[in-house]
Amino acid sequence: MKLEATKQEARPGAKDALKLQVPLLLAGITLIAAIILVVLAHRYSTEQEKALQTQQGLLNAARQHFQSSGIEKEMITEYLPKYQMLIDKGFVGEERRIEWVDELRAQHKNHKLFGVKYSISQQEVYKPAFIPNLGGFVLHRSVMKLDLDMLHEGDILQLVENLGAQNGAPFVLRDCEIRRLNSNAELSRQLVANLHAQCELDWLTLHEPLAQTAVTP
Repeated sequence: MKLEATKQEARPGAKDALKLQVPLLLAGITLIAAIILVVLAHRYSTEQEKALQTQQGLLNAARQHFQSSGIEKEMITEYLPKYQMLIDKGFVGEERRIEWVDELRAQHKNHKLFGVKYSISQQEVYKPAFIPNLGGFVLHRSVMKLDLDMLHEGDILQLVENLGAQNGAPFVLRDCEIRRLNSNAELSRQLVANLHAQCELDWLTLHEPLAQTAVTP
């Protein structure tokens, strides 16, 4: 009788445990769901923060680009006419040796100089020490050799001065050797060649970075 009573007394406790399983299960599910929500919320917040930083970086880059484009536009507006003038003069771009020769002939004819012989060497890259950096551009030169008879020293000076005054491509009178042909003072007053000059001119042209590969040095 005592054993049966004990079993009967134990049954109500088991029933209570069964009743608590459902609330505990729900509480566990709720806790897990809360943890998942917290993790997802943290992840979402982190992703949004990264996205915000990315957008802020893009915005800053756009602002810098806008500002730099404004500066570039001002520089282009200021320097483009000058750059175009250098192109028109033949300093920037392909060499114009035909124009050099035509101008030399015109000066010879206009100033009634004695016969002039000339030759132009192949174009070559020129790296003078006085121009250390051309910003990607490449300077070239073509050497023109002149042989001419002169009445006096002023003939070669006048020729070079007039060549430089035509707003053409720039050149440098690099070397000039003058020797006397006639030592007779009486004959020197006549219209005969008294002097002979051998000179070298460096005609200069500047090639753009994209165009330099097409130039044969």
